[in-house]
Amino acid sequence: MTSHTPDWARLWVEHETLYHYSIPVENALHVACLRPLSDVGQQLRQFDMAVQPAPAQSHTRIDSYGNSRAHFALRAAHSTLRVKATSEVLVRARYADLHAHQGPTCAEVRERLRYRSHAPFEPASEYLHASPYVPMLPELRDYAQASLQDQRPLAEAAIDLMQRIHRDFLYAPASTDISTPVLTVFAQRRGVCQDFAHLMLACLRACGLAGRYVSGYLLTVPPPGEAPLVGADASHAWLSVWVPGLSLAGTDDWLDLDPTNACVPGLHHVRVAHGRDFGDVTPLRGVIRGGGDHTLLVRVTTRLLDEGVGEPAVAPTWGAAL
Repeated sequence: MTSHTPDWARLWVEHETLYHYSIPVENALHVACLRPLSDVGQQLRQFDMAVQPAPAQSHTRIDSYGNSRAHFALRAAHSTLRVKATSEVLVRARYADLHAHQGPTCAEVRERLRYRSHAPFEPASEYLHASPYVPMLPELRDYAQASLQDQRPLAEAAIDLMQRIHRDFLYAPASTDISTPVLTVFAQRRGVCQDFAHLMLACLRACGLAGRYVSGYLLTVPPPGEAPLVGADASHAWLSVWVPGLSLAGTDDWLDLDPTNACVPGLHHVRVAHGRDFGDVTPLRGVIRGGGDHTLLVRVTTRLLDEGVGEPAVAPTWGAAL
């Protein structure tokens, strides 16, 4: 019997956010970035986002990075806010034919990104500079240079850097929060997925290479014989490095890398949004009047619906306006 490695997977994701306020919120404006990307490498089959209480106004737009953002306003007093996004996504194996030892070298890509007057604009250069959560640090340049050597193919070098971060840093839940500086993460050698994504982005940019932050979900597989836990998953973060000439369908010359798991993302990673750093892709943010203290509960459940080889059956899409 011949076995075939799946080249696509259909995943279902439910992401629920619940706020409880100690005193009622009178007015609120929120922005949600929860709708997964849909492109050649990943097709959004179904999407729905339900908000309670019902918004007085809402609209959706595409931001400058190509992400979908839902804006909604709440005008009535409320003590709780519940936002539940449900998605069905078809993920394709974009990197199955990756040959990391081939392609442009670090020096060649760095030269292509170097500013020259009157040269055509390169969109990837937007991810070359410091951003609010990704500063330029000489300490990280020194750390990264052991991997990002001039004559080494960039894909191979970036994978090596990813593996070193995975080896040198400990994944430690609750050891940091979003305000923890990258340099602190580097010094204490521990953090969570968003820390490792920011850390590797800082390494790449400090060496003159372009990298962007990716938010999404990761399918977690329970131990044999155990049932999946509802709501026990979490949103995930990784990054992409720009490798011109990558020539793989559905990549647009961006190579995704997951330093938390030391892997090139495959069929179990669902991409929601990308930007310079976490601040560009925050799942839910807003401004409220009132509210007092609040508690936050986030529940994420990811399921594998099916997987296979070749072209999957086409299913109709559905979804709310948000």
